[in-house]
Amino acid sequence: MKLGCVGDDFTGSSDLANTLAKGGMRTVQYTGIPSAPAHKDVEAGVIALKSRSIDPKDAISQSLAALDWLLAQGCTQIIFKYCSTFDSTQDGNIGPVADALADALNAHKVIVCPAFPGTGRSLYQGHLFVKDQLLSECGMQNHPLTPMTDPDIRRWLSHQSKYDVGHVAAQSVFQGASAISAALETQHGLSKRHIVVDAIRDEDLFEIGKAAKDLPLITGGSGVALGLPANFGCTASRVPWVGQAGKAIALSGSCSIATRAQVAQHATHSPTREIIAADVIEGRLTAQDMADWLLTQDGLPLAFSSADPDAVKAIQERFGREASATALEAFFAELACICVENGVTRVITAGGETSGAVVEGLSLNTLEIGPEIDPGVPALRARENLVVALKSGNFGAEDFFEKADRVLAGDA
Repeated sequence: MKLGCVGDDFTGSSDLANTLAKGGMRTVQYTGIPSAPAHKDVEAGVIALKSRSIDPKDAISQSLAALDWLLAQGCTQIIFKYCSTFDSTQDGNIGPVADALADALNAHKVIVCPAFPGTGRSLYQGHLFVKDQLLSECGMQNHPLTPMTDPDIRRWLSHQSKYDVGHVAAQSVFQGASAISAALETQHGLSKRHIVVDAIRDEDLFEIGKAAKDLPLITGGSGVALGLPANFGCTASRVPWVGQAGKAIALSGSCSIATRAQVAQHATHSPTREIIAADVIEGRLTAQDMADWLLTQDGLPLAFSSADPDAVKAIQERFGREASATALEAFFAELACICVENGVTRVITAGGETSGAVVEGLSLNTLEIGPEIDPGVPALRARENLVVALKSGNFGAEDFFEKADRVLAGDA
């Protein structure tokens, strides 16, 4: 193994694995830390953790354990993958984990770059944009677990990290890899350990990748990995895939603007049923009830708990943020298990926490990376008779659910 990756959630990890696989690296995604060595032909290993919203101490512990396993496989470079919207609070977990990994690797000039132009995430003068809106105005300010109220990544990371945060501006990035390397060295000379690097185009990310060739640690969204496979002698190639016949279901727990639009679009032509959070929490709706409905529907039925910010806030105030989130995650995990036990072969999920719950509930340990469905979302083979798509809440076109099912079935 050459490149090791620590992801803080499951959808983001599959996003990164997708980028590396398209770049020509033989890539495998692991759910949690493997108990055995990697197969000898794996060039990039992505360990997917569910550490984004847990206690920072636990996130650090899990991330360091993942690092130890990756180094034992021979990795010479590590990526810490987080969301391209920098999902975190002022307490972490991005900064504390980045600090711990940098300390363990004695890494300096640590690139911080969540930019992902393919999904509209750009970083300019240290500020993160989602298409033409600042991060704090795009809907992420209403995220139920990690509300992003400040688009200045330098300032937000400074709340979280014990180290000084630097910046490489777009003017240097546009001049290419040599200029980026020189700017990183200048920031290092100013005692900046974590360095936010601007990027607004894929070309910028490829140049950042070249500049990062000899750095032991890189942090960012999946976009920062665009240029890394070439550093290991790999070239872009088509990702092979064999579709999976059978019955499909879609499950959505994301409350993002993008996912709510996808749910609304899907409801215009396919069976769609809302999961009322209060009904789940108070026991009026069970996973078996919802599974019975999903299993008897034709086409691609969708069960969703996605709601607007006011509805989410009301539930959190009534039942508590952690209690409501835990109840819904457990519901989705059980629901997926019942459906798969009863013959479902294709599962599409939307939302990082929902996807993580489903993956853990189904005990999916290793995921084979397939072709890209939409930017940042690959098809994944979990078992001989089970394929999945794990979508970050903010990703995907409005027709994502039906498109995902076509790719998973091998019809696209």
